[in-house]
Amino acid sequence: MSDRQALTFEEAMKKLETIVHKLEQEDVPLEKAINYYQEGMELSKVCNDILKNAQEKMTNILIENGEVASFEIQGD
Repeated sequence: MSDRQALTFEEAMKKLETIVHKLEQEDVPLEKAINYYQEGMELSKVCNDILKNAQEKMTNILIENGEVASFEIQGD
């Protein structure tokens, strides 16, 4: 498991927010901006994977409890 996969959702979101803040600065060199963007995309995937896993767990809980409706996380 990579270091990114060991992050909690909240930790990944906080790191993502930090990267967004850095990218919003006007004096970010292109090379650094590209690296920040790449890191942000990786963190975004981590967040998405965590949410998908949570959705699957909730669906399984609902199925175990005899509920018929599936559980879906609503995106933006």
